[in-house]
Amino acid sequence: MKIVHIITSLSTGGAEMMLYKLLSTVDHKRFEHVVVSLIDKGTVIGKRIEELGVPMHTLGMQHGRLPTLDSLWSLICLGRQLKPNIIQGWMYHGNMAALLVSALVPAQTKVIWNIRQTPYDLKQERRLTSLLIRAGGVLSSKPARIIYNSGGSLKLHKKLGYAFHNNLILANGFDCEQFKPDVAARYSFRRSLKLDSEAFLIGIVGRYHPRKDHANFLQASGILERTWQNVHFILAGRGMDHRNSELAALIRQISINGKIHLLGKRTDIPHITAALDIASSSSRSEGFPNVIGEAMACGVPCVVTDVGDSAKIVDVTGIVVPPRDPQALADGWRRMIEMGAEARRKLGIAARKRIQDNYSLSMIAGQYEDLYHKVVTEKLLILGK
Repeated sequence: MKIVHIITSLSTGGAEMMLYKLLSTVDHKRFEHVVVSLIDKGTVIGKRIEELGVPMHTLGMQHGRLPTLDSLWSLICLGRQLKPNIIQGWMYHGNMAALLVSALVPAQTKVIWNIRQTPYDLKQERRLTSLLIRAGGVLSSKPARIIYNSGGSLKLHKKLGYAFHNNLILANGFDCEQFKPDVAARYSFRRSLKLDSEAFLIGIVGRYHPRKDHANFLQASGILERTWQNVHFILAGRGMDHRNSELAALIRQISINGKIHLLGKRTDIPHITAALDIASSSSRSEGFPNVIGEAMACGVPCVVTDVGDSAKIVDVTGIVVPPRDPQALADGWRRMIEMGAEARRKLGIAARKRIQDNYSLSMIAGQYEDLYHKVVTEKLLILGK
């Protein structure tokens, strides 16, 4: 069975990482996978996918621009050449591309959409993305299935007019061997920052984006630092560096220089995450945040804002606070600090077990494989009538 995955690009992001993790886990003897990136293969994830032996094609489309006729024709020709049983789109651009290819490929091909966002406010989206989201609602009865990675995303898309009959939720999966407790990381990471071994670290991992609400995180940092002097705040991800003038301005406003550590884009996220005392999410909107599941897999307790499926993921193993409320976020951190090291350790153990029991990568990959088999079986039954 051949599955062609069409994704917008392979820059580092949650959807791109989930595609890579899925391809690293599925049974390649049972399923033949091919990846088509509408833009490029990025700097990291594309290479990792190629190292798995998965064929990859890039079309060189321009980010944020309408595709040219040449690029569309190349996509259609590629679809005809590959002759897939299933075309799985990833994100809105990839979903629409999957539908287009399926309509013009001679062989009967089933389409699966994979929606990874929870767009609370379409005005905050790029104009083309907003148009694709609205168009998706009109065309959403066409795919055989629409995958959402969170209940919040499914509910919101229903309000946007997306079809009811063909949807399901497949959560993100986590590699509990890659993300795991690591006592040595705690000390080596602090040494790398020239901090003492008892420094208390609260961290947020993720690219700089308005939805992540880093202003909320930083304002809460300023509030907490007034009463807890040995607390340091770790920010890692694309755009999380001093070249980001907007971020630098936010840091100057809270006046706690020396306590904020900007790490920028890093490739050692499991090491950084395992070194934290508290992992946090300050987002104003989310779907299913990978970074929270990764922190839990590392045995790190979390304080998260109540958006998307964040509260569902942490359940009783962390603290949930309202979004856009720095005081509430700071109070959540304070409560976590005041409960003491042993109580946090027990929360961390429970958090890791929750990921292993409910969101392990092997479990989620198996659900994708079952879906592929079911979709193709439905196709065969239809053809047999």
